[in-house]
Amino acid sequence: MDTRYLKTLIAIVETGSFSQAAKNLHLTQSAVSQRIKFLEDAFGYELFDRSGAALTLTAPGEIVLGDARKMLDIEAAMLGKLKRIKERQKVSLCCTPTFGTVYLPGVLNRFMLTSGAPADLKFLLHSPEQALDGIMRKEFDIAIVEHCSDADLSFFQTYPLPDDELLFVSSPKLQLPAPYVDLEQLFDFCLFARKESCSSRQLISAGLEACGRSLENFSGVVTSDDLRLTCHTVLSGGGISFLSKSLVCEYLETGQMVGHYVKGFPHSRSRSIVMQKGRETEPLLVSFVRCIFNVMDVPSPF
Repeated sequence: MDTRYLKTLIAIVETGSFSQAAKNLHLTQSAVSQRIKFLEDAFGYELFDRSGAALTLTAPGEIVLGDARKMLDIEAAMLGKLKRIKERQKVSLCCTPTFGTVYLPGVLNRFMLTSGAPADLKFLLHSPEQALDGIMRKEFDIAIVEHCSDADLSFFQTYPLPDDELLFVSSPKLQLPAPYVDLEQLFDFCLFARKESCSSRQLISAGLEACGRSLENFSGVVTSDDLRLTCHTVLSGGGISFLSKSLVCEYLETGQMVGHYVKGFPHSRSRSIVMQKGRETEPLLVSFVRCIFNVMDVPSPF
């Protein structure tokens, strides 16, 4: 069946009249009426109750309307897939600054070498909240986010990555004990922290609250999303921070930074690949996800 007949039915229901539907569809009212008559003849039922003041669907009309919308959704999805075959392949990615700094260069390099076809790449660094919102609004194809274990990702298709370990870091100049330090000893210093929407900020706040403390117990708190500035300040002895170990592992290995753990404090967060449900079979996205797992040296789900 030609789907324009179903589109006409939906237009009448949404506008509430044959005349307005005709105007929206750039048709004559007679043409709209003929399309509905075609449907009624084909299905053997009247689809509209025309006896009242307002135009309403009959019981068979309700059934046809519901399935018409499903059929048009399937048609739109099919056309979208066919369109993507003709178009140059594109991947839009959003990830957190931590993942972007540590892993993204390797992922992009591997993808460009193994994708097998030319592709345009777009990537942005955002907070987890902004990344997930971008997936919902179809602004991004894939997001990689760190998040607390209680985050609700049920609206998305997700693939878990290894947890991200966090620790307090300082300069050797501060002479703080390692690897374990008493929380009270850290309060003597200025803390460089991420903004409130970042999971590292949420994690440290939860840990402090469990200990009956808060960020106000530090001698000062500097909120900054500039990870480079934070690292340079810590290296110079200008404060401490709570950062992903992967982000500062080189400084820790060379002794330029010292890592600290607080007993009973949360020192890890979850990390996930996120995309819209229904897109997990798209070859280009599958290829990109494989590259992420490969660079992180863990088995791929594909």
